[in-house]
Amino acid sequence: MKPELHPVYPPSRITCACGNIVETKSTRGSFSVEICSNCHPFFTGKYKLVDTAGRIDRFRKKYAGNTAAKEEAATAGAEAAPAAGGKKAKAKA
Repeated sequence: MKPELHPVYPPSRITCACGNIVETKSTRGSFSVEICSNCHPFFTGKYKLVDTAGRIDRFRKKYAGNTAAKEEAATAGAEAAPAAGGKKAKAKA
């Protein structure tokens, strides 16, 4: 094997913002992270409730006028479509 083929893999410390320290090995060295398995809601089961109802209401309120306008345009377009299609339906004699 070639000498010095593999990178150096020293012990390192990963420090979380919550204070948790994980001892491992890494080519990157010691570093810090914002969130770990001890403080992440998925692993702890302490989910932070997000105001999804407020978000949905704001979305519907914001786009309520757009959907009504699209429905009106669709019904008006459906009535005008046969006239446009009639031109294509004519056969040359």
